[in-house]
Amino acid sequence: MLAASLLCAGAGAAQSALPAVPAGFVIERIATVNGARELSIAPNGDLFVGTLGNTIVVIPNAETVPGAPRTFATFDDRPVAGVFVTSDAIYAGAQFGVYRMAYRTGDREARGKPERIAAVRTSGGGGHATTTVALSGDLLYASVGSSCNACDEHDPTRATIQTMRPYGKDMHARAVDIRNAIALAVDPADGSVWAGVAGRDDLAHGHPYEIFDDVTAHPGTPDYGWLHCFDDRQPIDGGNCANVVVPRAVFPAYDTPIGAAFYPADPKGKYAFPAAYRGGAFVALHGSWHQPPVPPRVAFVRFNGTAPAKGVDWSNPDAQWSEFLSGCQHPDGSRICRPTGVAVGNDGSLFVSEDEGGAIYRIRPAR
Repeated sequence: MLAASLLCAGAGAAQSALPAVPAGFVIERIATVNGARELSIAPNGDLFVGTLGNTIVVIPNAETVPGAPRTFATFDDRPVAGVFVTSDAIYAGAQFGVYRMAYRTGDREARGKPERIAAVRTSGGGGHATTTVALSGDLLYASVGSSCNACDEHDPTRATIQTMRPYGKDMHARAVDIRNAIALAVDPADGSVWAGVAGRDDLAHGHPYEIFDDVTAHPGTPDYGWLHCFDDRQPIDGGNCANVVVPRAVFPAYDTPIGAAFYPADPKGKYAFPAAYRGGAFVALHGSWHQPPVPPRVAFVRFNGTAPAKGVDWSNPDAQWSEFLSGCQHPDGSRICRPTGVAVGNDGSLFVSEDEGGAIYRIRPAR
């Protein structure tokens, strides 16, 4: 189905084109939200969508008969790309702040003005402007990208993953020198927080690899080496890389991870994916402008327990993942979609957002 949208004109021929998914699955476009970014599912099946604008949008009943998208909250900040729903609150990540809103399951508009609980990019805008949020246990994580491709940062919140208590207290850097850790995902198996990171440009073609790593597996404040190191501790201009983190999973350069979600190891819903997907991670890869254009897609990383089933192969960045959603890019380089967000529904459905045409897709096993 193609749900009507309050936020975008009706579907035309270009909007009706669908990307491809593996045999045994079906994909539907259930809604259109302009500038759709991160996704988060509520206990009742409502789907929340962060955007490149100043709003968070809700798609009612996304797991059953999706209603028209509607504005849930409006912010004095933009873009409000990050969103994370809990049982009693919704957290949002915007360019200059992390916000909290009281929430009860079934709410389809905010109960009050969003409360800014933490400030980020305190020295101003520029560069990577999106903030992603994730809650694990009693800690809230917020990724804040760098202001540039390669420069010395003077803002202590830039090129970091910050952590704080749910009301913003005790905020501090949990990871540093991490250029743009825009894809944050919590593994429900152990509560670990993984980050998909977009690397820098202007190195040898095909490098650095994009990374996906368990930030919480490293004690203290791990250094991811941005600016002076890349890949498996390779130095740039004599950088000291001895203490730089070596990631647990990689993707090819310029794939640009934007969103990620772990599939439950023991799903209960009627649309549970086959066993081969359980416990693994889906990562939305936005593609890039590099020539030839890197195709947008959604990758699947198979896990064995709480680690990728295959270790990193530094000679082959394709070794650890398979392509799950494809067909976003035509041979001439034109695109019908650029995936940005991923969420797993309570019923086992996989939801994917994209910001080329604002499509929200629902993917299920074929029946």
